[in-house]
Amino acid sequence: MNFLAHLHLADISGTSLAGNLAGDFAKGNIAAHPLHLQQGIWLHRQLDRITDDHELIKELRWQFPKSLQRVAPVLIDLAFDHMLARCWDEYHHTSLPLFCDQAYHALEQTPQLPERLQRLVPLMKQDNWLLSYAHRNGLEAALQGVSRRVSQPQLFQGAANALVSLDVEVEIAFRTFYPQLMAYSRILARKTPEQYL
Repeated sequence: MNFLAHLHLADISGTSLAGNLAGDFAKGNIAAHPLHLQQGIWLHRQLDRITDDHELIKELRWQFPKSLQRVAPVLIDLAFDHMLARCWDEYHHTSLPLFCDQAYHALEQTPQLPERLQRLVPLMKQDNWLLSYAHRNGLEAALQGVSRRVSQPQLFQGAANALVSLDVEVEIAFRTFYPQLMAYSRILARKTPEQYL
């Protein structure tokens, strides 16, 4: 899952939006992070593991061209955010623009975010990354952004076209798997803070 999905899963499970997003930026032992972020980071890691290990996701990865196999997990994460944004009203009672504003506010108001996330939040808000996922050009912009941040950007060559070609397969996988992930997030959120360590 990418940014929008982790924020959505945090919201429906009643856990910290900032903590869940911090899971992509927090490294090492969870005890090193402030208590107000620990549950979200832990939940993020659990949901990522469930996603990576799920047979449906593994099958979807193999449908990408061989040249994109190494980056297929990243492409699926981005494509799922795009699907969630496109179908947002089916998964959340708040409008997507309002939810995005609330998420940016929560991130700005949360102390002690991982440094890399702190630097990213103003850029996310300025260009409204979360809302942009609803459109194909927003997905392509996210792909370009990811490819610029890796040491081998050529690995993403042809990724946008592959996602267009696999749009139906991605939507079927998303609509089948994402409700399961929503259920997992609600169940896992019942753990108490002492259980994360």
